[in-house]
Amino acid sequence: MSIALKQVFNKDKTFRPKRKFEPGTQRFELHKRAQASLNSGVDLKAAVQLPSGEDQNDWVAVHVVDFFNRINLIYGTICEFCTERTCPVMSGGPKYEYRWQDDLKHKKPTALPAPQYMNLLMDWIEMQINNEDIFPTSVGKCEEVLKA
Repeated sequence: MSIALKQVFNKDKTFRPKRKFEPGTQRFELHKRAQASLNSGVDLKAAVQLPSGEDQNDWVAVHVVDFFNRINLIYGTICEFCTERTCPVMSGGPKYEYRWQDDLKHKKPTALPAPQYMNLLMDWIEMQINNEDIFPTSVGKCEEVLKA
């Protein structure tokens, strides 16, 4: 394996293993359906449309996890080029600077180097995805969470 690939898959980097849906679950079936429609070259608007008879929250959850996996993979391929020295600020070009704020260590918006910002962001997203109160994995549990 090349040095670049070893660095991409280094567990200490931001790159995380793909989040997966359990085979045999409703979300696994929705994921397969979403992948098939996105890979078939059809209109994107039609591809993301809620399939008839499916729960909207389950459909959204499938796409959130898929989006997280794709962003994670993309970032994993470029993170070695964005170090605290080369990317001292998390920005969206010269006009936009992103600052990190949380309820733990950074109580006020804080300027951080891009790699540190991305690590915190990816950790936060992963915590949300793994939170059963936000993304329940049991079929029909999404409706119970929304009613509560």
